Amino acid sequence: MSMNRLVTWITFLALFAMAMRPSLDSDTWWHLRAGEWILETRAVPQTDPFSYTRQGADWGYPGWLVEAPMALIYRYLGAGGLNLWTALMTTLAFMFVWRRLSGGVFLRAFVVILAAAAAGIYSAARPYLVTFLLTAIFLWVLEGYRWDRPDALKAQRRLWLLPVLMIVWANSHGGFITGFILLGVYGLSGLKDLLLSRAALRESKFLRLVWIGGLMILAVCVNPSGPVMLLYPFNTLSIGALGQYIQEWQPPDFHSAQAQPFVWLLLALIGSLGISRRRIALSDFLLAAGFAYLSFSAARNIALFALAAPLVITRHAAPVMESLARITGLRSGSAIPNRRMQRLNWAILGLIVFAVLIKTATAFSAEANQTEIRKTMPVEAVDFIRSTRPPGRLFNSYNWGGYLLWELPEYPVFIDGRTDLYDDELVEEWLRVVRAEAGWQATLDRWDVRLVLVEVGTPLAEVLAEAGWELLYEDGLAVVYGR
Repeated sequence: MSMNRLVTWITFLALFAMAMRPSLDSDTWWHLRAGEWILETRAVPQTDPFSYTRQGADWGYPGWLVEAPMALIYRYLGAGGLNLWTALMTTLAFMFVWRRLSGGVFLRAFVVILAAAAAGIYSAARPYLVTFLLTAIFLWVLEGYRWDRPDALKAQRRLWLLPVLMIVWANSHGGFITGFILLGVYGLSGLKDLLLSRAALRESKFLRLVWIGGLMILAVCVNPSGPVMLLYPFNTLSIGALGQYIQEWQPPDFHSAQAQPFVWLLLALIGSLGISRRRIALSDFLLAAGFAYLSFSAARNIALFALAAPLVITRHAAPVMESLARITGLRSGSAIPNRRMQRLNWAILGLIVFAVLIKTATAFSAEANQTEIRKTMPVEAVDFIRSTRPPGRLFNSYNWGGYLLWELPEYPVFIDGRTDLYDDELVEEWLRVVRAEAGWQATLDRWDVRLVLVEVGTPLAEVLAEAGWELLYEDGLAVVYGR
């Protein structure tokens, strides 16, 4: 085994190990509940069946194609199965990016590991993983087409994959708009090349991308909701509560440890452009600037930046690194090593595989996953409600709504993570209650709420007893009150 191959194996084993960890977050649970509902009814929900505040309201979430398999994975493999799915999807995405990187194996390995660390800020068992993977595949296709790789004819043919993949994307996650953003990046680059050359329009790359874009628009319409799905990303982005109250939709907190790899990746991007000996192509500028801007707008977009940035970094850093290698006499380890070195490389790889298997077994453990769930979800409080069955409608924490849908389906929720369903009006109403602002009691009366489950220390939890509510249960995380 050559050094290049060893480094490649180590890189992807490290990527898998980094991603193989507890991956269930607050929104995973409502996706699981939706998937279970799809399996039970053999239908795709078009109205809300889970809450009492939006019961029967239109709900055309584009995630059914992923939610049902997620529910099956959880049914048969538990939380560990979802952790494995998350790790495989993440690793596969970076495999597509790896194939379009420039430079030697050490440069590519360094940049990909750094990018994976940055992407970890938003890595959870959710349909978003399909957006992550398909963004990488779109980059693989469009990069090959843009830069006239040796397989130029194959690269041209691969463009026809994009409309097909868009059908999958539009039935998996609302992030399908990212595919149009990427097509726009390379389309503008093709338009610039067309305007600066004398080539005929019918022979230009730009025209082919326009045709592909038209087919992608038609592809989005192939879903249970029809053409209205084209508006879904814009309707979601118009919800003011996303940016105001939901952390993943807010700008990244650069003081947090989680955001530091993103900062390092951004600095590596700036540095590679600074030392580059080539002019930056329009497509590179749009990739870097566009996804950096999206990352500054919402932390969830850092993961997409982590897919695009390595392409630009290695394209501009590779020539400089090759010059340094010639000057210093260092070369990439592509030569066939002697037998003793091969045995050593295999031994190193074996030890790393063993370590990754241990990490995988740990992340697959039901006990370890339950311990992580108990840190953020009201497991004991839910057990209390399930065993005592207090009557009445339930007012609940926003972050726990999805978990309650899964664990207490007999209690419809006031709200959960489906912000696209509840919209600003109900989110603001929920906030007024949980903050115990003027009119909070009238809101609970209007919805005939007789049971409250919220976090310890919230303003609502502090005033319920004074308002005549009875404390039914309390632990270090949650409180349950009844009228």
